[in-house]
Amino acid sequence: MPDIGQLLVILPVLLLSLTIHEAAHALTANWYGDPTARRLGRISLNPAVHVDPVGTVILPLLGILAGGFVFGWAKPVPVNPANLRRPRQDFLVIAAAGPASNIVLAIGASWLLAAVGLEAAGGWAGAVATFAFAMLQLNLLLAVFNMIPVPPLDGGNVLAGLLPEWLAEPYDRLVRPWGFVILLVLMATGGLYQIIGPPMSLLMGWLLP
Repeated sequence: MPDIGQLLVILPVLLLSLTIHEAAHALTANWYGDPTARRLGRISLNPAVHVDPVGTVILPLLGILAGGFVFGWAKPVPVNPANLRRPRQDFLVIAAAGPASNIVLAIGASWLLAAVGLEAAGGWAGAVATFAFAMLQLNLLLAVFNMIPVPPLDGGNVLAGLLPEWLAEPYDRLVRPWGFVILLVLMATGGLYQIIGPPMSLLMGWLLP
């Protein structure tokens, strides 16, 4: 059975991180001229408007129970490219805003961890250190996972914006329908760890005090 204290730390941190991730998408889309997400109330730090039952609740719980990677997703933020001034370039920035917000949260967690001390134990300092470490680790995991260049992940949308238009369209058309299948195969075969592990270790080495 998982440690109850672990559940009480990881799940709220994951929920907060996913909420900020999606709110960053919505806010950036609004900045770039698409009010769709704003009109749906998605520029919000209220987790209820972003929660996806499977990606935000069931999958993280299964990850904790299995003792493996704990990650997930929230409801995707809708974006209407017709409202963007430069659809391909602007959509790239909107897609990158979510992982970028996770990197910012991870950096903030690193500073907090440095302030209280990684080895803090007991009392408020120990609680803050536990929270900050979970915030650092989970946000790096979310950033790296979401930047895998497979649509519908953010990395797939970023890659589609970076590729020449003649290549981006067939790439998106061919890969997007199979995106979740590709991710499931990667998870089942251990390939996901091979992709996520090295950049996670590198970033943790940089940010861990």
